Amino acid sequence: MLSSTLLGSVLESAPDAIVIIDLDGRMLFANRQMQALFGFERRELLDANIDLLLPERYRARHAEHRLRFASGGGRVRPMGSGRELFGLHRSGSEFPVEISLSPIHDDGLLLVAAAIRDVSEHRQAQSELLEARLAADRANSAKSRFLATASHDLRQPLQSLGLLNGSLRRLIRDADALEALNQQETAIASMARLLNALLDISKLESGAIRADVADFAVTPLFELLCREFQPMAQAKGLTLLWSGRECSVRSDPALVGQILRNLITNAVKYTTAGRVELRCVASGERVLIEVADTGIGIAAEHLDAICDEFYQVGVPTNAAREGYGLGLSIVKRLVDLLGLTLTIRSEPGRGSVFGLAIPLARGKAADSPPAADPALAPAAAPRQARILLVEDDAGVRDATRLLLRVAGHAVVAVATREEALAAAATAGGFELVVSDYHLGNDGSGLEVIAALRECCPAPFNAIIVTGDTSSAMRELPQDPRLRLLSKPVHADKLLALVGELLPPV
Repeated sequence: MLSSTLLGSVLESAPDAIVIIDLDGRMLFANRQMQALFGFERRELLDANIDLLLPERYRARHAEHRLRFASGGGRVRPMGSGRELFGLHRSGSEFPVEISLSPIHDDGLLLVAAAIRDVSEHRQAQSELLEARLAADRANSAKSRFLATASHDLRQPLQSLGLLNGSLRRLIRDADALEALNQQETAIASMARLLNALLDISKLESGAIRADVADFAVTPLFELLCREFQPMAQAKGLTLLWSGRECSVRSDPALVGQILRNLITNAVKYTTAGRVELRCVASGERVLIEVADTGIGIAAEHLDAICDEFYQVGVPTNAAREGYGLGLSIVKRLVDLLGLTLTIRSEPGRGSVFGLAIPLARGKAADSPPAADPALAPAAAPRQARILLVEDDAGVRDATRLLLRVAGHAVVAVATREEALAAAATAGGFELVVSDYHLGNDGSGLEVIAALRECCPAPFNAIIVTGDTSSAMRELPQDPRLRLLSKPVHADKLLALVGELLPPV
């Protein structure tokens, strides 16, 4: 058995302040940490009432708490659980404390041992952590608002440039001027790709992109991607194909499609001869989707870094480049967001294989793939039509009106809902409505289209053009007479979709 001397030594060397009191509140023992914590000499504490160490607001109730502790037989427990407790320093200042109570039975008497800890630093750290979290939430909220504004406002001038370029290519016949316009079109497309990539990365960092998980079939997605990228592959003399039996997986179909689009774009970009192949192989509880190419390949020392932002193998920082090294960075972030696994196998001169492991579907998969850009479908032969254009940005409105007029259409361009309704009443309706999504104080283009459909007797198709790429766009109601295009829209795509949506003659 331990001697009383040893027990006293243990209490003296304890890291917390320890005091032993009787049920009247008289302090019978105080270790040296009590002196350091409360500023009293030990002789001033012994035989004094514990109220000496309590803020005055606690004293009236403390006697009741002692009696309640005794009537309960005494048990080890924290004091004031769930409440903020404070001790009173000799100087009169208060400080936050945590107190643990333990019963001591001595010759039939019940005493109370209290271990007291100053938690000022802990509370300060908690407060700073909470403030940091609130600041981070405010920053993320501000970043999300900035992205929503930037996504719209930065795309507007690109939209105007692209549409004006499309108009000029249809008006000019001089070979040198056409060559200049073609180079301008390439530069505009490069700017658009960079803007899209930067905004995608920012949205992923801010948490603005949320996964919408569902079961879906892989084959329709492969067929869609092959149709979409066939022109790009053919332009380089490459074969683009897919193989593998029917598989169904569980993930976000739109985000998986975005991952594969980035991987296919890279495969085509870095392959000069041969093929790019999409493959699907079931493996246990997962499906492995691979994008394989016969391109230049990647040396082993670069594999760990190729998903870093702006990293490109063999491209000096200040050199002219076809891309910006953002595609694989976006892929990596999307893979992490979806909780998937990305594998890379590559050998210089023999090509690369990027593999995406996705869980098997749990139930019946959807038969249709994520919606393709409708403007990629073959368009009907253009004809003159009456088109209402609703766009609140003057530059984009004028550029779109010019392009549609150059293509032979009769266009009425307005900026507001009231102007749109007045134009429809005057003209007796339109065959097609093209509207921006965000119309400032007038609400959305969807609301304008709904109002026009209420007042126009003849049905019409509509196109919503938007610079908003948030997840809200994926949640718009399905309407077979409405198509959605994201800014900046290529002039040829817009005209192709217009031709597709016009009613037959």
